[in-house]
Amino acid sequence: MTTYIVTFEVADDLRKSHLKKKLKQYSGYCPIHDNCWAIVSDQTPTQILDFLGESLSESDRVFVIRSGIYSAWINAYGPQNSEWLKERL
Repeated sequence: MTTYIVTFEVADDLRKSHLKKKLKQYSGYCPIHDNCWAIVSDQTPTQILDFLGESLSESDRVFVIRSGIYSAWINAYGPQNSEWLKERL
């Protein structure tokens, strides 16, 4: 399993809600902030993008990247999310 960072710009609230529901379908997920989540998957970045993009418009933007070795952050969505990120990033 690999951890990916998914960052997105979706202007329409309904499409954004659908995207977040799709992100929650992964075996592990953690919101980093409103427009950026970490997910755990065996899929490739292209497969993830294809799955997430099914309900998006041409004006929406999504970026999927495999998590690297080093990371740092401040003010994650609380201690539980911070611990999730420490274990997987």
